[in-house]
Amino acid sequence: EIAAFLNKHFVAIKVDREERPDVDKIYMDALLAMGQQGGWPLNVFTTPDGRPVAGGTYFPPMDAHGRRGFPSVLEILNQAWHQQREDVFRNAEAVTAHLQQQSGLTSPTGVVWDKRPVEAAVALYKRTYDRNEGGFTLQPQHKFPPSMGLMLLLRHHAETGDAEALGIVEHTLKAMLVGGIYDQLGGGLCRYSTDYGWVVPHFEKMLYDNALLVQALTEAYLVTGKPFFRAYAEDTIAYVRRDLGAPDGAFYSAEDADSEGEEGRFYVWTPREVASLLSEEDARAAMAYWGITPMGNFEHARTILTSTRPIAAVAVGLGVSEAALADSLQRAREVLFEARSKRTRPLRDDKILASWNGLMISALARAGRAFAEPDLIHAAEQAARFILTRLRDESGRLMRRWREGEARFKAYLVDHGQMANACLDLFETSYDPSWFDEALRLMREVNRLFRNDNGPYYDAGCDAEPLIARTMEGYDGVEPSGNSSAALAFLRLHALGVREGFEQDALRIVAGYASHLSQAGVSFSAMLNALSFHLAPPKEVAIVGDAKADETQAMLKVLRQRFLPDTVVAFAEPGTAADLGARIPLLASRQAVGNRATAYVCRNMTCQLPVHTPQELTALLDSR
Repeated sequence: EIAAFLNKHFVAIKVDREERPDVDKIYMDALLAMGQQGGWPLNVFTTPDGRPVAGGTYFPPMDAHGRRGFPSVLEILNQAWHQQREDVFRNAEAVTAHLQQQSGLTSPTGVVWDKRPVEAAVALYKRTYDRNEGGFTLQPQHKFPPSMGLMLLLRHHAETGDAEALGIVEHTLKAMLVGGIYDQLGGGLCRYSTDYGWVVPHFEKMLYDNALLVQALTEAYLVTGKPFFRAYAEDTIAYVRRDLGAPDGAFYSAEDADSEGEEGRFYVWTPREVASLLSEEDARAAMAYWGITPMGNFEHARTILTSTRPIAAVAVGLGVSEAALADSLQRAREVLFEARSKRTRPLRDDKILASWNGLMISALARAGRAFAEPDLIHAAEQAARFILTRLRDESGRLMRRWREGEARFKAYLVDHGQMANACLDLFETSYDPSWFDEALRLMREVNRLFRNDNGPYYDAGCDAEPLIARTMEGYDGVEPSGNSSAALAFLRLHALGVREGFEQDALRIVAGYASHLSQAGVSFSAMLNALSFHLAPPKEVAIVGDAKADETQAMLKVLRQRFLPDTVVAFAEPGTAADLGARIPLLASRQAVGNRATAYVCRNMTCQLPVHTPQELTALLDSR
């Protein structure tokens, strides 16, 4: 009945917000301008030319509890269209004018940057830190994985030695990983927790969440050296490659929360199900460790698996050794995972999105570098080649989405920025100069397509479909914004010696959000990471040496297995350094002094005396 009325009086258009973030951004801003609460599903009513009239998120099917149902909303709007059309157009024009004014954000000149915005964000994270459960009490009643914020805290710790910041990171990561928000059998992080204890998630799994988690875990491992963080990074990567991996190397977008008509049905267990699959010993261990009880912790007396009790405590309770319990749990995990794989799976969203793949490519490259795992580096390269070759139109322009053999929708700023950073991560991992070339090409395209000479960059290109406003985004929501990603890529290329005004471009972006960074920096954590990189200032390391020589590998190992967020690295063999210097300025005029592996540590292309040993390189990296 609702559909019939809707089709009779309206033109219904369904938009995939992941394919068209520009459309979503405009109408979400419109909803907020109308005084409504943002969220999804987003329903907006517009004039035929797209100007917003009214909107909301979820509408119930019938009037209830003082809230209008969707049929009532449709009837009111239909009457207004026929009886008060001038008022409709007047209101639509006012909202549209507001949106267009918002899209004219300009950057103040002469901004002098210091660490105060970063320190303010760190202070707010500390004030909102949940000391019992980890994470932050920034949203009412639920928690999203705060990976970008954790990475900001790790950078703050690395610079200042702030032990409290590191403690927050470790506690939060561990609380998520042992909670129900993390899939204890198959690996991978769900989208958010509906409670403050990380127990009951919204079971949807997103590529971007898992990519950012891997990045945060890899950095935590580099800072602390604790195998726990590496193990979960590898477990998450295994999930992504197994369940979101596309045949040609790229990655699909997400898995749904529902199966068999119920949210979470695929993931939950009862004691009877466990006992029917495992030996008595293994079932006893599994139920004790993962908290599987007759009462359950979810709907229908089912249990979402958690592992909040330390294995040592569980072993004592069961009267067995830790080693025996670990063996039992490993057997149980394999059997339960195999049995679960025969259930009806949640549907998979098989879109391949450029920006989300960029995040995963970066995660794989950084993990492969830190863990000395060539297979992860190869996987990152394979995915990057897919995006940079298949997601192109006839003119060579990068596209947003690939699905079933079709590349569609012109890529946005966020796609270019995140793929550029992914290419730079690959360059600093494999030292293949072609990845540097790709990053430089992408950021030159950013200046051609998205540039705003007076402020931050636009989300959509100058060749995009005309909409009622041309938006720009700096807010780091579930992923780094296009402007945050572009700022970091510009700064990294500048540190590698590219002198095309990229540093000024990055600082113009950051200046556009100066007031936001000072007042609400936790919502701009990725942009603050870019600002921290600039303020460090970054160290520029060039190494020239025989890649097969032990002394060369020893110096590269120093760079690969330390947490160096404010450092760029370039490497060349002695016979190629001169040619590569013409493409990568940091390598220009670098040579292997005395036919020995040689490291140059520079700032703003001014270098200290070259060194030849890991100890000397470490000393230069540690110097301020």
